[in-house]
Order: sequence, then C-alpha cells, then structure tokens
Amino acid sequence: MHELILHHYPQSPFAEKARLMLGFKQLSWRSVTIPPIMPKPDLTALTGGYRKTPVLQVGADIYCDTALIARRLEAEKHTPALFPEGHELAVSALASWADSSLFLHAVALVFQPEAIAPRLASMPPEMAQAFLKDRQGLFSGGSAQRVPLEQALQQWPTFIQRLSQQLARSDSDYLFAQASLADIAVAHPLWFLKQNPFTAPLVSDDEVVSAWLERVLGFGHGASEALASTEAVTIAQQATPSPLAATELLPLPGVSVGQQVCVAATDYGVDGVTGELLHADHEQISLRREDPRAGTLHVHFPRLNYRAQPVS
Repeated sequence: MHELILHHYPQSPFAEKARLMLGFKQLSWRSVTIPPIMPKPDLTALTGGYRKTPVLQVGADIYCDTALIARRLEAEKHTPALFPEGHELAVSALASWADSSLFLHAVALVFQPEAIAPRLASMPPEMAQAFLKDRQGLFSGGSAQRVPLEQALQQWPTFIQRLSQQLARSDSDYLFAQASLADIAVAHPLWFLKQNPFTAPLVSDDEVVSAWLERVLGFGHGASEALASTEAVTIAQQATPSPLAATELLPLPGVSVGQQVCVAATDYGVDGVTGELLHADHEQISLRREDPRAGTLHVHFPRLNYRAQPVS
C-alpha cells in the first residue's frame, strides 16, 4: 500500500480544496511543495507536462485535477463521504459550478490591481513578471475566459446572498443534509479571497457565510509530513502502477485503447500529456507513459472537461 503524496503549494486555492478533502477524511499524507509557476521539472517527470495544481501521487499512479482526486480519496476511505448517497448528482454539479464560475470570479477579484500589488511587491521584479506571464498563459487556448473585474464586482454579491440564504434556511450546518464535497468546493474560492486583506471583506461581511466557511475550514488538512520532490520521483520509479479499476470501458470518440493519445484540459491550463491510452470509463481516462527518471507511470484524468486526441 503506497502513501498519498500531494504535490501543491500553500497559496493555491485548488490545493486548499485538496488539503481540506484530506482533512475531511482525516487521512495521513506526504507533502511535496512545488513551484507556483513553470518549470516544475520533478512534477513534470511524473505527469508528463500537466501544469495545474495540485496533483495526487499514489506510488506510480498520478491523479490530475481535484475533481478526480476527490474520487480517488473517496475510494481510499469511504466515510465520511464526499459524495453522500442519494446526493451524488447535486453535490457533483454544485462542485463543478464552484470550480469554474465561482472560482473564475474569485480570480478576477484577487488579481485586481489593489489586491495583487502587495504580493507582487514582495517578489523580486523578475519573479513578479514571470508570475504574471505564467497566469496570463494559463488561459491561452482553452474555453474558459477571464471574468472582467467590473463583471466580477457586479455579480459577487449575488453569489454571496444566494449562499447566505441557503445556509440560513437549511436545517443543516452545511449546504446539504451533511457535509460533502459541495461545501469544500464552494469554500476554496472564498478561502482564496480571505487570504488577501483587500478582498477578505467580500466574504467576512456576511456573518452566515463567514460562520459556515469557518466550519468547513475546520475540517483541517489531516496529518502531513514533508517530502522532497526528488524523493517522490524515486518512489514512483520504484513502484508498479496499480491494476486498473474493473470498470466498464466507455470508448472515447476518435481514439482506441492501446493508441498513443494526448490528453489535455479543455477549459484552461491546456498543456497536453502524451501516452498510451489504457482505459476510459464514465469518470476517468488513464494513460501509460514512460519517463527516464520516474519509470512506468499511469496518469489519470477526469473524463469531464478533458479531451483525448490521437497523436499524429
């Protein structure tokens, strides 16, 4: 049995989502701190070029995107459930909205000049320029569009009011009858805003939302222990990928199992990963790839918001 290894960095909102999922399930894990911008040579040895944060490693199996990481953690420990029985669709749908629309609005607010200036000022000028260039490139070539600041400022109060109303009228302390992935997914963009003194009032001014957010952040991060990125690569090299789940093959249009394909996100961060298509079911796409340092790896992606194309 291999340890859970999370590749992340402290300021990443999606990394906070993954850390909260680990805390919610009270799991132990190894923590690899990665650079916030490319290049990420040790991580690239594992993923083959996937650039989003975070990534979950279990031996020689690499899980990309928190949507899939959530399902891998659910398999690791069934209770408490991220997807409570009978609420799977509602929880998944709300989490998907939070990870896209809500998150993109939060990004616009956090990156407005008055909010981002202190962070950039704390960096050497060349690093600040590289950071901004990296984030601008993140949205190149994908379907997701940056939300204009004026639009984010106009619409954010509606999001908060709707969230506050739901929480105030609920018989539960959470968005559904019990805590779930929906709470964590909605919480991480709000956590992102709260990290910045300029944008924190957009969350903390609503007492109901603020109290709920504290409950969700109270899940904590589980028990973690630091691990060097080079050690994580060695762990992968010495491991054998786990057998694929015995799920029904659900073919992908235009590609076949055994074919060399490139899998990439469709929204943003669309850098592709090339490998042999091993399996695709209703939730997951799995590739086999070889790396000179990390050995044989199985790299897994969500089926939703990703595409697989043949390598010409």
